[in-house]
Amino acid sequence: MTVYKAPLRDIRFILRELVHAEQLVDLPGCEEATPDQIDFVLEELAGVCQELLLPLNRSGDEEGCHYDDGVVTTPAGFKEAYAKYVEAGWPTMACDPEYDGMGLPKTVSLLGEEMLSSANLSFSVYPLLTTGAYTAIFKHGTDELKRTYLPRMVEGSWSGTMCLTEAQCGTDLGLVRTRAIPQDDGSYRVTGSKIFISAGEHDLTANIIHLVLARLPDAPSGTRGISLFVVPKFLVGEDGSLGERNGVVCGGIEKKMGVSASSTCVLDFDDAVGYLVGQPNRGMSHMFTMMNAARLGVGMQGLGLAEVAYQNARAYAKDRLQGRALREPRYPEREADPLIVHPDIRRMLMTMRANTEGARGLAGWVGLNLDLAEHHPDPAVREEAGDLVDLLTPVVKAYFTDHGFAAANLAVQIYGGHGYIRETGVEQFVRDARIAQIWEGANGVQGLDLVGRKLGMHNGRLLRRFFHPVAAYLEAHQNDVPLAEFVAPLAKAFGRLQQATARIAQQGLRDPDEAAAVSSDYLRLFALVALGYMWVQMAEISLERLGTTSPGDPKDMPFYQAKIACARFYFQKLLPETSSLFAVIMAGAAPVMALGDDGF
Repeated sequence: MTVYKAPLRDIRFILRELVHAEQLVDLPGCEEATPDQIDFVLEELAGVCQELLLPLNRSGDEEGCHYDDGVVTTPAGFKEAYAKYVEAGWPTMACDPEYDGMGLPKTVSLLGEEMLSSANLSFSVYPLLTTGAYTAIFKHGTDELKRTYLPRMVEGSWSGTMCLTEAQCGTDLGLVRTRAIPQDDGSYRVTGSKIFISAGEHDLTANIIHLVLARLPDAPSGTRGISLFVVPKFLVGEDGSLGERNGVVCGGIEKKMGVSASSTCVLDFDDAVGYLVGQPNRGMSHMFTMMNAARLGVGMQGLGLAEVAYQNARAYAKDRLQGRALREPRYPEREADPLIVHPDIRRMLMTMRANTEGARGLAGWVGLNLDLAEHHPDPAVREEAGDLVDLLTPVVKAYFTDHGFAAANLAVQIYGGHGYIRETGVEQFVRDARIAQIWEGANGVQGLDLVGRKLGMHNGRLLRRFFHPVAAYLEAHQNDVPLAEFVAPLAKAFGRLQQATARIAQQGLRDPDEAAAVSSDYLRLFALVALGYMWVQMAEISLERLGTTSPGDPKDMPFYQAKIACARFYFQKLLPETSSLFAVIMAGAAPVMALGDDGF
């Protein structure tokens, strides 16, 4: 039986001390997001995750979803749990109050997604997809579409999907063949087949609202000719009541490596009634509104799995007796010492923890900027915040999910043979984590997005949103003696990132392969520096707190002491990877491209 306790103390540290989320109350629409209110919401959600969703995680994996002639049934307990989840109002968390949403800041909902993913990744997929579909309709839909679909999606009685992939196209959506034929009444008839559609059919909600990419008859080729459509499972009457079944059916569900309790469907659209979202032939840009939100959500899935993997590995390492500490027995009264005494076990646990806590800090910073980009009254601030989010989205998606998979594997390693069997539950973390590196744009695509789009966008403006604050921080603290052990290595790593960026920009103009061949390495280098920037700030805060904590408040001292220890581990054991990544990037494309196609 796996264990999980929401890391509320660390989340409060991120919100209150690192990103200063109290500033959210000054933003229009976020006036009620006081620190106490945020604490209350997260504590309540933690209870849902620990008591309602975690107990269903393994049973849902063992049972999986069931398919019978177009009907999909979720595992035992999921429908009842979802009803309780809806009754408590959780689907409304980050949705606009105009449609009965809570209107909570994205900073809060993003960290909430981590907890959901830790407790039950399969369950979390259903509300995540609905939130993405809600976002696309909210941003680009007509008032009529919003009135028709958003209130029920917000309350959770209807769910949503995004339907992109087809048998002949995954990443290359320019190959989409699904067709949409305009009708006299302003609707469209959609025909085609989509595969790998998460939550495409299930028994949790009364209706499912599909966001579908399709081509109009006169559309240009490639991605410039794709439009976005709402295609409901059941047609909706003018009074909001459900009508007849639309022309969309589930042709089957996939038997997957992991996330077995999340239905992954083949959806066949046969003359289905659909409604255009946004402008014709602008479907890709409209869908990216949904996809970018989903990519951040998938990043939080990786973070959530890393956290729960760490918690279980830590518990096992403290409990499992194996061998003796090399110097002398640490617990001589026992027949053996626990695993936690062994340096290599501690190395693995510290790697998991330092990456996870650094990533959580970065998630908090991204979440804050999501809110600034949406709510701040100053257009310049909105632009700057939006730029930073756009830049860091591929970093969050790729690095967090890579870390989630790596952490899950480390948990299995710490468990040893017991980790490899199903009974302990940690092997499920590995299987579940693996998909996050693939869906919503494989991690290699995230690297291409970073070097191919984000670096040069607006003449490098996005890049400056990250480089400038890091450079300013390093300059401000270059003579700060207590922080020297953190500032100096970060400055060196940041210098490598700057040099690598310049090389990619120069060589990529000459030959696109030069940028593409090192894109994944560059993204990882970028991520390590970004986490280093979070860790140096967390170390600064912790040193200050340890210097000022009164004797009457000793309970916080171990927390800050642990932060300092984790920061030292990060800078001495993990950040040095930037040196090897820099060497790989500077080697360029030649070693990758030298072997001809026939040589493989």
